[in-house]
Amino acid sequence: MLKPVINGDTEKGSVQAIEDAAVPGHVATKVDSPHTTVYIDPVLEAKLRRKFDMRILPTIALIYLFCFIDRANIGNARLAGLEEDLNMSGLDYSTLLASFYAAYTAFEFPLQMVNKWIGPGKTIPILTFFFGLFSFVMTFVETFGAAVAVRFLLGIAEGGVFPGLAFYLSRFYRKDELGFRLACYIVCAPLAGAFGGLLASGILKLDSIGPYTRWRMIFFVEGLVTMGIGIIAWFLIPDRPETAKWLTPEERALAEARLKADHVGQTRVVDQIGNKAVIDGVLNPSTLVLPTIIQTIFPDAGTIEVQLRSVPPYVVGAFTTLLSGYLSFKTRKRGLYMVISAPFMMIGYIMYLASIDPQVRYAASFMVALGAFSFGAFCNAWASANAPTDTARAASIGTVVAFGNCGGLVACFTYLPRHQPRGVPGNAFNLAGSTACLVLGAGLWAWQVKENRAKERGRDDYLLEGKTEDEIAALGRRNPAWRYAY
Repeated sequence: MLKPVINGDTEKGSVQAIEDAAVPGHVATKVDSPHTTVYIDPVLEAKLRRKFDMRILPTIALIYLFCFIDRANIGNARLAGLEEDLNMSGLDYSTLLASFYAAYTAFEFPLQMVNKWIGPGKTIPILTFFFGLFSFVMTFVETFGAAVAVRFLLGIAEGGVFPGLAFYLSRFYRKDELGFRLACYIVCAPLAGAFGGLLASGILKLDSIGPYTRWRMIFFVEGLVTMGIGIIAWFLIPDRPETAKWLTPEERALAEARLKADHVGQTRVVDQIGNKAVIDGVLNPSTLVLPTIIQTIFPDAGTIEVQLRSVPPYVVGAFTTLLSGYLSFKTRKRGLYMVISAPFMMIGYIMYLASIDPQVRYAASFMVALGAFSFGAFCNAWASANAPTDTARAASIGTVVAFGNCGGLVACFTYLPRHQPRGVPGNAFNLAGSTACLVLGAGLWAWQVKENRAKERGRDDYLLEGKTEDEIAALGRRNPAWRYAY
């Protein structure tokens, strides 16, 4: 039996064994206070966390790397002659991008509920295989209409992956651990831009792959690799700690107990889907275009040179994502780093709007990368940290990601060739968006601080009167002992 270590905040006599706290129907936090009834040895917890890091994160990161490569390779294909070969003109390229985002946005929330129902450990490998398949099928399209249809199917498949990965990790990591772990795979978004540019430039140096030339080679290679990753992932990622064969019984109990300890009054780590929990999650308070932007900054550069010039901003974005994620993990803060990141984006878009000098605009791409890429990790970590149940986290993350990708849909029609080189509609839209990120992030942070203080003064204490243990568990964020994590 794992020996519980008495927490200074826990009264003697109320401490329970870790195995007991892990049992469904038992709580690991007092129903009327944020104090745990079991305290985990930090050495054992750190060892378990490292095991998760080594066993889970590499596969998740690899899936997201190719998820983003398969999404963003359309920009590299455009530089390699996609539009000419498919006789595209006018708004056709924007429509092609929009077909992906329309499906991606529309299917994110439904597929997140499928992730919850079936289990992300099963659905994520399946969806990974299919988005690799649809990327591979782009090799064979001969018409613009066929390309739109395939990109729409790709959007459906990818729609369940990004929110699904965040939801999946929330089953293994505690609130304050999750942000950095999300950053460890979301860093693959800028890395996908860098690696995708390098990979595309390398592929394009070949004359052909069988009968396939130019942009078709990009989809052929990247699609095949992604399908292989999906097949491998099926055998590597367990659905939750309880089903991880590489954990000992004691480690499984520890994993369950520590997640319960994060959520006041909850009796189960993985709950059944319920309308109330879904509603609670929903109501809880530039990669595609960068190669094109680089081409407008350096109009005389060749295709491979443009691909390579797009790499450094992505590298900067990757470094910033990991650094801010790590600092968030160590300081147990999320809102702070979102608020700090927004001004970098604002400055970058102001530079885009103010100048058409190539060096100024290239510097602007670094400023945007400094601020933008870390937002995906922080938005999902913040949403997950303030969702009290497994179902609420699935719904909350699905909602956040779906709304976020509405921006991608709008961007398809705000960065048009006729607006270059200054790109006023798109850059103005993004300046407004980054300003809103600053205002809303600071506002949410301030509101959560105010709510926590009100709860500490006893404003919601009456809600526990006459309640059973199950009714207390159903209170979620209304529980007077609940504290918002910011």
